[in-house]
Amino acid sequence: MSEQALDRVGEDGQSGSLDGRTLPFWVTATEEDMALAAQDGDSMGLFSRDGDTVLRAVPLGPLRKHLTEAVDALQQVFQDVADRGGVLPLAEAQVSFHVTASGGVQFVGSGQVQGARSLTLTFKRPA
Repeated sequence: MSEQALDRVGEDGQSGSLDGRTLPFWVTATEEDMALAAQDGDSMGLFSRDGDTVLRAVPLGPLRKHLTEAVDALQQVFQDVADRGGVLPLAEAQVSFHVTASGGVQFVGSGQVQGARSLTLTFKRPA
């Protein structure tokens, strides 16, 4: 993580209150993102086409909220699957997602993964 990114999260590495803090993320530009960037005087948005990948300052408060909700929901789904048991129990699951410019989380289907920038969460059963 870059020094600038660490400064945005907090010098002590703790997130604490994330209100007003941002972290640079590569996101897929949408028409709405480009319009907002143009309003804010962000020149990167002026030269981007819808669907291009652009670097944006993503607000950490909404990102934390959305990622926490997504992980909580996934853990419940995985628990439901694991409770079914069977000959081949669930031992690990991987889920890829994109971060939106507004701090949202969008899961990536297998057909969308090739050539896309995404993050992967890996859930493993404890040994």
